[in-house]
Amino acid sequence: MASINLLPWREAARKQQQLNYLTVLAQVAVLAFVLMFIVYWLYQARVEGQLSRNTLLETEIQVLDQRIAQIRELEKQKAGLQQRMSLIEQLQRSRNLGTQIMDEVAKTVPAGVYLVSLDKKFNRLLVTGKSESNNRLSSLLRVIEQSPLLTLPVLEFIQASKEDSGLLSDFKMHLHLVGAEPPPLPPEPAGKAGAAKSGASK
Repeated sequence: MASINLLPWREAARKQQQLNYLTVLAQVAVLAFVLMFIVYWLYQARVEGQLSRNTLLETEIQVLDQRIAQIRELEKQKAGLQQRMSLIEQLQRSRNLGTQIMDEVAKTVPAGVYLVSLDKKFNRLLVTGKSESNNRLSSLLRVIEQSPLLTLPVLEFIQASKEDSGLLSDFKMHLHLVGAEPPPLPPEPAGKAGAAKSGASK
């Protein structure tokens, strides 16, 4: 006798397909979640690595800034020491400068020329005196030009003396001292300084 299957096999097959679909969908969801987690973890690791590098760079920059500040402070101290050393050298040179000037003047002044006064200001020397003739003064100028200490002689004037019945002539002469301290520069006027700055900015 033939057997007849009365079970709803179509309904069972449909439920099995739905179950398979839901299983595949769940697997796909789990796989997508795992992939998203891996991608998020990779990006998070890269962000944390970049943040750590940024922190390291900021720390190194702070250290370099401190070193730069120390170097600038050392440069200031070096400039101050150099200025002090130059002042000490000038003082050492000028310590015996008066004696050197008098010795050099005694060597350069020829016979027939008599000095009345010597006035030193910075690297300039003002000489006043009397001379028996212009030739004596010319000889003095030639000797000064060959002097290692005196240079740039400029004769301001020469005139007949009223006290010596014209036998002697009064003269005044300007000299420069080699290696002496030059006069300080005058301060620049505010108007000229502003004009210079505006011209430079243009």
